[in-house]
Amino acid sequence: MTLLRLSFVSLLLPLSLAANPVMDGADPHVSAVGRDYWLYPTEPRSRNPIFAAYRSSDLRTWKREGTILDLDKVPWVKADGAPWHGAWAPAMAEKRGKFYFYYSVGPQNPTPSRIGVAVGNSPAGPFTDSGKALLTGGDGFEAIDPMVFVDPKDGRAWFYAGGSAGAKLRVFEMADDMISFKREVDVAQPENFTEGAFMHLRDKTYYLSYSHGKWNDSSYSVHYATSDSPTGPWKYRGCILESDDKHQGPGHHSFVENRSTREWFIVYHRWETGRKDPPFRGGRKLAVEKVEYDDKGLIKKIKMTDGKSPVSPIRR
Repeated sequence: MTLLRLSFVSLLLPLSLAANPVMDGADPHVSAVGRDYWLYPTEPRSRNPIFAAYRSSDLRTWKREGTILDLDKVPWVKADGAPWHGAWAPAMAEKRGKFYFYYSVGPQNPTPSRIGVAVGNSPAGPFTDSGKALLTGGDGFEAIDPMVFVDPKDGRAWFYAGGSAGAKLRVFEMADDMISFKREVDVAQPENFTEGAFMHLRDKTYYLSYSHGKWNDSSYSVHYATSDSPTGPWKYRGCILESDDKHQGPGHHSFVENRSTREWFIVYHRWETGRKDPPFRGGRKLAVEKVEYDDKGLIKKIKMTDGKSPVSPIRR
């Protein structure tokens, strides 16, 4: 009991680490808001249904700003009657000065996974849940790993979710309220797609990146495809991040741009082990790497690093 209490208290303290890996956790979503980066991970405690926000000025040193959503206080989560609930794979989107927090709710068996959404006035919250599930799994589809991309070209918002055992990606156009759907778009399944879709726009190219493989073995990796549209059709471009001699299973990532320098970075989780025999156990770690593009706009292979991580303050 004492150890559990100490573990909980430690999560309330500021986190200040300065090297890869930057912290414990998984499934990181990072956004740039003003002069700060905001990170939303799966918290490093199993079956604990909370989410927290972390803030950084340079992508290297992160401070925990506190719990932003407690699923024990969201009534619809327990309505499925499951004996326990997990919280993982969140995403944040901003539109018209409001912040929308999307998140996965388990279990996936015996009750289907669901995705919820909460609304706040700042990236630090507080967030108020919409009052119902946005999307529920079933018929072979797993409602997991949400990501919402607001297209700067026209302001439309696109929702991406799904994967894992069903390995099915679904895409929706969000309604103006950002807590409901306007329509679903029929999309082709990207090559080597497993889960954890992420969309970013650079110049005129839309990059759909995602995880491939099994989450707890060395096959887990990041692949991507490109398109002239946020809904495809996709042109598969290959694997850009995979296991090496020191780290296994890198994936479930996000891309973030420093708008003042036009530099791009990937934030992802990995297992800190060189052994190849799965399943890997213990906690996953978050790391940050700089992303480079070639003269054709294709993403160069990303090498995992230890120790000194990228530093990229956002200037005015």
